[in-house]
Amino acid sequence: MAKIAERLSIIILVGLFLSGCAAVPVREAVKVDLNLPVGKIEGNRFEGIRFPFKVEAPSSWKMTTQIPDFMESLGYGRPGLEETELFIFNPLTLSNLQIDITPAGRYSKFDQKTIEWLTNAGLGSLKQEMEEEHGKGIEIKEGPLEALTLKGVQFAAKKYVTYTLKGVNREQGWIYAFTEPYQIFILYMIIDKQGSDDREMIKKILNSFEFISK
Repeated sequence: MAKIAERLSIIILVGLFLSGCAAVPVREAVKVDLNLPVGKIEGNRFEGIRFPFKVEAPSSWKMTTQIPDFMESLGYGRPGLEETELFIFNPLTLSNLQIDITPAGRYSKFDQKTIEWLTNAGLGSLKQEMEEEHGKGIEIKEGPLEALTLKGVQFAAKKYVTYTLKGVNREQGWIYAFTEPYQIFILYMIIDKQGSDDREMIKKILNSFEFISK
């Protein structure tokens, strides 16, 4: 789990090389101005500056472009966290969602079938990571692969697993998406504490996400 974002990125890069690369460039190289701020947060609304997207969080959740202190304790590796543009989390349960956007390579081609294949390929990496950290006895239940609709996004897919750790049920999911010329990675974790509605809140966050074509 600590390296799921990094491993998923590697799987996607290899998968695109093997199955989705064009012989000639399909887009111009995209330059990202790292001197620009990631975006602005006003209340529970975020509007991107470095990348053109916006999203809203529930009123009881927090948004930040800085790495929350608790993320590493949940098993996320710092290198992957440092690539994340935005963190949204419930300060009471620590359920959270991360958004990372990166330009696609000049030769990479995308369609819904490719996105779904690459998203599903992340499952083996997560299972391996979980067994390395918690032993092969951990029971991991696989959720279905889903085509996903995100506003302003051409192709998207979602996959998740559920498991129990220290007596607490968790759902851990990942979304891989593409809209010209960007790849979008969204990771989320739901820590299922009694009385929480975090699963519904994650759905609302995803429903509010919008990529704005320039």
